[in-house]
This record gives sequence, structure tokens and C-alpha cells, in this order.
Amino acid sequence: MWLYRKTNGRIGGKLPGTTAPICLFTTTGRRTGLARTVPLVYAEDGDDVIVVASAHGMSKNPDWYLNLLANPKATVEIDGDARAMVAHTATPEEKARVWPRLVAMNKWFASDQRRTTREFPVIVCTPGV
Repeated sequence: MWLYRKTNGRIGGKLPGTTAPICLFTTTGRRTGLARTVPLVYAEDGDDVIVVASAHGMSKNPDWYLNLLANPKATVEIDGDARAMVAHTATPEEKARVWPRLVAMNKWFASDQRRTTREFPVIVCTPGV
């Protein structure tokens, strides 16, 4: 993450082997209250940023998603620009609209989804405080 930050995303800003962009996604730990940052593939949808809680097809949702359920405020850093966002889990209609674009960007979303019975949450992050 330090290299992503040092180079404003020029290094580490794409998922290897794809053109999928990566952001740094920071939530507040639901138990610790500490900032927790993870790199995630994202898509922009107007002013919104869309991410997927895929956890590489694991059977449980990732911790960062559980943190969002406890506190929907997040910071999304894209190419050196940090944005305060408020997140919500996409409705079925929102997910149906953006899922094909997410899979087109990152082929692993579809293959990872097939490896688990867990439905991947798609998260919509809207600018806010």
C-alpha cells in the first residue's frame, strides 16, 4: 500500500493481468475502532465507487465488509485522491445493473462466485461525510 500511495497509484493501481483499477479502501474496525485499509478492485459509476466483497470466493464475507455493516463511513483513495464516502450494500436492482461491468473488468469475480454458495455483496459508495 505504501508504494501505491508513494506513486499515486502508478504502481499497484491495476490488478495484475487485467486493466481493473485498484483503490485503497479504508473502514473503521468494528471491534478496535482503528482504521483498516485494503486494496480493492473498483468501478466508478458517476460519483459513486463500486466494490465487491468477494474475498476470493471464501465462504465468509471479508472483515472490511463486516466493518462497513457496523459503520458505513469509508475512505476511498484513488490515484492519490482520498474521498470520504458512505457505503451501502447494493439492492438487487443495483447489483444486476453493475455486475456485468464488474465481471468484464475482473474475470475472477465470476469464477470466484462459482466457487462458493455465498452471494457476493456489491457495495455502492456515495460521496459523503
